[in-house]
Amino acid sequence: MSDIPIIWILGGPGCGKGTQCAKIVEKYGFTHLSSGDLLRDEVASGSDKGRELQELMVSGALVPNAEVLSLLNAAITRAKGASKGFLIDGYPREKNQGIEFEAQIAPADLAIYFDCSEETMLKRILARAAAATVKRADDNEATIRSRLQTFKRNTSDILALYEEKTLTINAERDVEDIFMEVVEAIDCVLQKKERESKIC
Repeated sequence: MSDIPIIWILGGPGCGKGTQCAKIVEKYGFTHLSSGDLLRDEVASGSDKGRELQELMVSGALVPNAEVLSLLNAAITRAKGASKGFLIDGYPREKNQGIEFEAQIAPADLAIYFDCSEETMLKRILARAAAATVKRADDNEATIRSRLQTFKRNTSDILALYEEKTLTINAERDVEDIFMEVVEAIDCVLQKKERESKIC
């Protein structure tokens, strides 16, 4: 795995990280793995595990790390042979998740944190929910505020632990301005990987 970049994409719900991930995939051909999408797919499958996960997600609680890590590990293993890099979107959500990810799967090369105010995120999520044809169970104001509070509590610990590999980007700007910073950071990681592979 060491020659394939792994990038954590961090930021609260509605910070715009999904938009940036789509642009990264288009430019670099990376595999985008969203912990939220993997969980929602499991819920949609109608399995017993999916039903348990749905109850947690509706209440705004965090899903146990072992469940998320298991889904991520399976998805990474499936894509490993053909992937140019992995974007791990919305994970880790707390410090211990990062430690366990790096111990069980592989160290992350970079963490990009999209910094956005709570009010901006709330407005964006409510607008997205209003426009959606399929309603997400966790897109109501009370649940969103609970998610934002949980996110805020856990983020400072993650950023402190991974300070050296984290790039914080102001996500309240134009999409293209944000992406320019993202590209700069990813190009830097790819150049570093290339130098390391030549040494090996």
